[in-house]
Amino acid sequence: MENKTLIIYNALLTDSSIESSGSLVVKNGKISGVLLGQIKDQESARLAASSLGKLEEPVEFFDAGGLVLMPSFVDMHVHFRYPGQTQKEDLDSGLRAAAAGGFGTVVTMPNTAPVVSSAKLARQIMSEAAEKKLARVFQTVSITKNFGGEDTSEISKLSVEEFPVISEDGREVANSAVMLEGMKAARKNSIIVACHCEDPYLATAARPYRQRALKFMENYGIPAGKVNATVEGVPDSVNFEIDGCLSAANRLLALAEDAATERNIEVAKTAGCHIHVCHCSTAVSMDAVRRAKVLKKAGKTPDGFDCTVEVTPHHIGLAGTDAPYLRALVNPPLRSEEDRTALIAAIKDGTVDVISTDHAPHTQQDKAAGSPGFTGLETSFAVCNTVLVKREGLSLSRLSQLMSENPSKILKLNSGKLAPDFEANLVLVNPDEQWTATPENFYSKGKSTPFEGQKLIGRVHATFFLGQQVYSLKN
Repeated sequence: MENKTLIIYNALLTDSSIESSGSLVVKNGKISGVLLGQIKDQESARLAASSLGKLEEPVEFFDAGGLVLMPSFVDMHVHFRYPGQTQKEDLDSGLRAAAAGGFGTVVTMPNTAPVVSSAKLARQIMSEAAEKKLARVFQTVSITKNFGGEDTSEISKLSVEEFPVISEDGREVANSAVMLEGMKAARKNSIIVACHCEDPYLATAARPYRQRALKFMENYGIPAGKVNATVEGVPDSVNFEIDGCLSAANRLLALAEDAATERNIEVAKTAGCHIHVCHCSTAVSMDAVRRAKVLKKAGKTPDGFDCTVEVTPHHIGLAGTDAPYLRALVNPPLRSEEDRTALIAAIKDGTVDVISTDHAPHTQQDKAAGSPGFTGLETSFAVCNTVLVKREGLSLSRLSQLMSENPSKILKLNSGKLAPDFEANLVLVNPDEQWTATPENFYSKGKSTPFEGQKLIGRVHATFFLGQQVYSLKN
């Protein structure tokens, strides 16, 4: 935003340390001033802003209407399916969904076609995304070449400035020796290794149970992509079989997550690497992370080792041991109520570092065939606000820390706070507005969400990227 000034006034400023009426002055894409106190008209806003120094003309004004202005959100885990799977998502639809969800930065996973296994391809994707000027994209590079599970040579060619995170997300590196090799290489370049913790052999053992359940669902016209669909005339025995198979799969997948989480943490300790545990969903795995953090704090882990962890809105918002959410296919699956409450407890005690969406758009045809994952960017704030703020009593400031400040710190970004010289990546929300999640209205091509038809509390009204408004809610 060169050679002009933006003044956002009549707002309730909220970040991890501020909750006050106020205004922001933005110049050249950065916050140049923070004005505390209520200002409801343009002339008063101009006068207050001029006290900070000369205003670059022209001056633009944005009336926040008394709504909450926060740092925009940072998502450390999304799938844009680009390149190669644009029927599911592309850069345009993904970035528009990010803007509509209030996100200024997203970290995209490499399970594309082809797999993003080189710095060259990752740079190309980030360059294309930057031209859209909707949000910042960090494209991860895979830990092993083409997800082959063997060749980690590309890691040594990566710089942390361009590639703060690498990941094999969508699958796991099965060979522990290869994972150790990859983590050692990442440690040398101070790169974070984001792990999809799932023992691949246990995941393979779970697959036939899911496939059997999906076959029954297909035969009886039960849509796999819509958890609240009602289908008449399905015999109780068939429902019992479907739910029994899915429960058996989920038990194996819980074991798969717990075993891989423990392994990856131990390998990271040996490598002296920063591990980021993706979409942690069980109490057992969260306890493993908690123990690692306690040891790190006590100085009982090797130099360089660190462990951060994310949870998703759907894992804190839903339990999946019974229909209909048992049938909401996602990896890792929706867990038990005990697991769900353990994740919330871990948020409250500070074990959880960030909330990430694991935005995973699919076509309805792919969902019907059993593709796991939900679209999540456009419901993330509302779900987290509904569950954590309205039900569990967390403050909006704490939610801002989880969704903005903490991931910004992990990625070493100059964002996530409402303070001078921080990037003007901002989101305007109404934390009390109720709305119904309607996938047909999503910008994302992915229309499958377990929150379809639910009334959520908290809505994004506007998003600013480097001081430019990139989204406005049209009621």
